[in-house]
Amino acid sequence: MKKKTIDANADCASNHDPDVLLRFHQALGMISGKWTAEILYNLNSGTLRFGELRKAIPSITQHMLTSRLRELESRGLVERTVFAEVPPRVEYALTSAARDLRPVFSELLRWAKDHWF
Repeated sequence: MKKKTIDANADCASNHDPDVLLRFHQALGMISGKWTAEILYNLNSGTLRFGELRKAIPSITQHMLTSRLRELESRGLVERTVFAEVPPRVEYALTSAARDLRPVFSELLRWAKDHWF
Protein backbone atom coordinates (compact mmCIF):
# COMPACT_ATOMS: atom_id res chain seq x y z
CA MET A 1 0.00 0.00 0.00
CA LYS A 2 1.34 3.42 -0.98
CA LYS A 3 1.87 5.88 1.87
CA LYS A 4 0.14 9.25 1.53
CA THR A 5 2.29 12.34 1.71
CA ILE A 6 1.19 15.70 3.02
CA ASP A 7 2.01 18.84 1.08
CA ALA A 8 2.68 21.38 3.82
CA ASN A 9 2.35 24.21 1.30
CA ALA A 10 -1.06 23.12 0.02
CA ASP A 11 -3.93 25.52 0.52
CA CYS A 12 -5.69 24.27 3.67
CA ALA A 13 -9.05 25.61 2.54
CA SER A 14 -9.02 23.51 -0.63
CA ASN A 15 -7.72 20.32 0.96
CA HIS A 16 -10.55 17.96 1.85
CA ASP A 17 -8.43 14.91 2.65
CA PRO A 18 -9.69 13.63 6.04
CA ASP A 19 -6.25 12.20 6.88
CA VAL A 20 -4.63 15.62 6.49
CA LEU A 21 -7.35 17.28 8.55
CA LEU A 22 -6.96 14.63 11.26
CA ARG A 23 -3.18 15.16 11.42
CA PHE A 24 -3.67 18.93 11.52
CA HIS A 25 -6.17 18.58 14.36
CA GLN A 26 -3.83 16.25 16.27
CA ALA A 27 -0.93 18.67 15.85
CA LEU A 28 -3.02 21.56 17.20
CA GLY A 29 -4.09 19.38 20.12
CA MET A 30 -0.45 18.76 21.02
CA ILE A 31 0.25 22.46 21.55
CA SER A 32 -3.11 23.75 22.74
CA GLY A 33 -4.44 23.97 26.25
CA LYS A 34 -4.41 26.50 29.04
CA TRP A 35 -0.86 27.65 29.87
CA THR A 36 0.77 25.42 27.24
CA ALA A 37 1.82 28.31 25.01
CA GLU A 38 3.22 30.25 27.96
CA ILE A 39 5.28 27.26 29.13
CA LEU A 40 6.64 26.50 25.66
CA TYR A 41 7.38 30.19 25.07
CA ASN A 42 9.39 30.47 28.29
CA LEU A 43 11.30 27.24 27.67
CA ASN A 44 12.14 28.47 24.19
CA SER A 45 14.88 30.61 25.72
CA GLY A 46 16.52 27.60 27.40
CA THR A 47 16.40 25.21 30.31
CA LEU A 48 14.53 26.44 33.40
CA ARG A 49 13.92 25.12 36.88
CA PHE A 50 10.38 24.76 38.21
CA GLY A 51 10.65 27.90 40.33
CA GLU A 52 11.96 29.94 37.42
CA LEU A 53 9.01 28.84 35.28
CA ARG A 54 6.62 29.68 38.09
CA LYS A 55 8.08 33.19 38.39
CA ALA A 56 7.92 33.66 34.62
CA ILE A 57 4.19 32.81 34.63
CA PRO A 58 2.95 34.44 37.86
CA SER A 59 -0.76 33.70 37.28
CA ILE A 60 -0.30 29.92 37.10
CA THR A 61 -0.74 27.84 40.23
CA GLN A 62 1.87 25.32 41.32
CA HIS A 63 -0.61 22.49 40.78
CA MET A 64 -1.48 23.64 37.24
CA LEU A 65 2.17 24.13 36.27
CA THR A 66 3.00 20.63 37.51
CA SER A 67 0.04 19.21 35.62
CA ARG A 68 0.88 20.98 32.35
CA LEU A 69 4.57 20.06 32.56
CA ARG A 70 3.65 16.39 33.04
CA GLU A 71 1.28 16.59 30.09
CA LEU A 72 3.90 18.22 27.86
CA GLU A 73 6.44 15.63 28.96
CA SER A 74 4.06 12.78 28.09
CA ARG A 75 3.49 14.37 24.66
CA GLY A 76 7.23 14.45 24.03
CA LEU A 77 7.52 18.25 23.97
CA VAL A 78 9.28 18.83 27.31
CA GLU A 79 12.03 16.86 28.96
CA ARG A 80 12.44 16.74 32.72
CA THR A 81 15.84 16.19 34.30
CA VAL A 82 16.11 15.36 38.00
CA PHE A 83 19.44 15.86 39.72
CA ALA A 84 20.24 13.69 42.74
CA GLU A 85 20.94 16.55 45.12
CA VAL A 86 19.59 17.69 48.43
CA PRO A 87 17.25 19.43 47.94
CA PRO A 88 16.40 17.80 44.61
CA ARG A 89 16.88 19.98 41.55
CA VAL A 90 14.58 19.53 38.56
CA GLU A 91 15.09 21.24 35.22
CA TYR A 92 12.78 21.45 32.22
CA ALA A 93 13.76 21.93 28.58
CA LEU A 94 12.19 21.67 25.16
CA THR A 95 12.73 18.40 23.31
CA SER A 96 13.98 18.44 19.73
CA ALA A 97 10.37 17.98 18.57
CA ALA A 98 9.32 21.13 20.43
CA ARG A 99 12.37 23.05 19.18
CA ASP A 100 11.21 22.17 15.65
CA LEU A 101 8.11 24.27 16.38
CA ARG A 102 10.15 27.49 16.69
CA PRO A 103 9.56 28.53 13.06
CA VAL A 104 5.84 27.85 13.50
CA PHE A 105 5.67 30.10 16.57
CA SER A 106 7.78 32.78 14.86
CA GLU A 107 5.44 32.75 11.87
CA LEU A 108 2.40 32.94 14.14
CA LEU A 109 3.89 35.98 15.91
CA ARG A 110 4.68 37.60 12.55
CA TRP A 111 1.11 36.96 11.40
CA ALA A 112 -0.31 38.49 14.60
CA LYS A 113 1.86 41.60 14.24
CA ASP A 114 0.93 42.00 10.57
CA HIS A 115 -2.79 41.71 11.14
CA TRP A 116 -3.71 42.76 14.65
CA PHE A 117 -1.03 43.91 17.02
